[in-house]
Amino acid sequence: MAWLHTWVGLWFSWLLFAVFLTGSLAVFSEAITHWMTPEHHAAEAQAAQQTSAPVNRERRLELAVQYMTRHHPGAGMWEIWPVDRFHDNGLVAYWFDKNGEYADAELDPDTGEELAEDAHGAARATIGGTHFVDFHYTLHTDPVGLWIVAFAAMAMLVAMVSGVVTHKRIFKDFFTFRARKGQRSWLDAHNATAVLTLPFQFMIVYTGIVISSVSLMPAPMVAAYGSGMQASRQYLTELLGEDKPAPTGTPLAVPALEPLVARAEQMIGQSARAIVINNPEDGAMRIGVYGWNEDATTYRSISSTTGMVEFSGATGDVLRMRTPGSVHGGNASLTRQVMSDLHMVKFGGLAMKWLYFLCGLAGAAMMGTGAVLFIVKRRTKMGNEFGAATARVYRLIEGLNVAALAGLAIACIAYLWANRLLPVSLPQRAGWEVRVFFIVWALTLAHAWLCTPRRAWIGQLGLLAALCLLLPVLSLVTLGDHPLAQIGRGDWESAGVELTAMATGLAAAWAAIRSVSYTHLTLPTNREV
Repeated sequence: MAWLHTWVGLWFSWLLFAVFLTGSLAVFSEAITHWMTPEHHAAEAQAAQQTSAPVNRERRLELAVQYMTRHHPGAGMWEIWPVDRFHDNGLVAYWFDKNGEYADAELDPDTGEELAEDAHGAARATIGGTHFVDFHYTLHTDPVGLWIVAFAAMAMLVAMVSGVVTHKRIFKDFFTFRARKGQRSWLDAHNATAVLTLPFQFMIVYTGIVISSVSLMPAPMVAAYGSGMQASRQYLTELLGEDKPAPTGTPLAVPALEPLVARAEQMIGQSARAIVINNPEDGAMRIGVYGWNEDATTYRSISSTTGMVEFSGATGDVLRMRTPGSVHGGNASLTRQVMSDLHMVKFGGLAMKWLYFLCGLAGAAMMGTGAVLFIVKRRTKMGNEFGAATARVYRLIEGLNVAALAGLAIACIAYLWANRLLPVSLPQRAGWEVRVFFIVWALTLAHAWLCTPRRAWIGQLGLLAALCLLLPVLSLVTLGDHPLAQIGRGDWESAGVELTAMATGLAAAWAAIRSVSYTHLTLPTNREV
């Protein structure tokens, strides 16, 4: 069992460290996206000051319907957001294009005309914090990456169970930390981070596997519904209890939406977020009104679903209603929703996000300390596990340790630096930000193998500290912005990104300084450090 824990834990620790680190960053993906789109900050700040200004929602809904009638009459679904209270108070329309993909257009709230992409000023193209979300789930190689992450998650379950079985004193040792004791210190750190976050890790790994179950085990769905996008939509429609009748071919004008929206708001006790029109301008038309979740709702309910009322487009009768937090489709649908919201921290507000963030970092630390512990243990007693190639294999592992732990952190902060340094007008700019992430990560691996391990640790931790601590300086030089100014105007998302980066830089600087005098990072070698 000890051998199983050691080797399963080692070979998957680098990947799981990456998954946990990027998953922790993904918790604040919206804040990161906000920081990476500084051209929108002025418009958002102005909108925040005008939130009390009256909005003629009835007029906005009419303009949106007119736009969709002119430009997308054949779409099977129209979706209208009359007010975006979290951004620029704009009017946005969505629909399914000819390829079945989700498309959108931002409309002028006063005229209903489509706004150009640079209507708020030339904005830098970026995927923002979504990069960390995509990497966390698919390593940017969907669908292959999804399978790799899933197998890694299953391996983590094996490692956690075998770790608890192997270390019979693990819970007792949790309360013991012996500093400057080499292998013992690394083992104590590994045990402490493992026990401290054990329930969280079990929950995250299990829910991650569950919410990906359809992709991982598609055979039952394919057998029942067939393959392809249409089959997947049919499956989700039935799972969620949705009833979308086929078009009748009988023309029917879209009724006035404002009276239906007002009725729905009274019924669900929420302000309207979106109006979804299925089979628009057809006799089978149905109009769904979806609400906004208030903070109080997300605090008391794990399920993040909003209230919803669906009306018949022909008669205005209520066809179905969903209260906030509930779901259609019974227990199976509710279980899926709860599992998803548990994994994606859709409840508990900002405090719960920070708890997930810190627990995710602790989980990453468990992976990192386990990988380092492997090398530390073999420094005292190098076995002959791979015969004559044992030393070369261990040297490979040392390089992977440095690049997978310190190198990945450098790549993450380099991604933020690329957002500020790449020209705004650069073609395929968003793709280049992601390329910088992977290029920098590859360079850290090359550096780890070209240098002695100890020097690689010191160099990469020092570089990480510098990049993190200088991030506010970068913003000051490129944008004239800094944390004090951000706090002064109430932009806590931008300030949070830069202050968290600085805290990370201080931790990395401390680790680099300790590494200078630390003698237990690497295996004995004939090379000079």
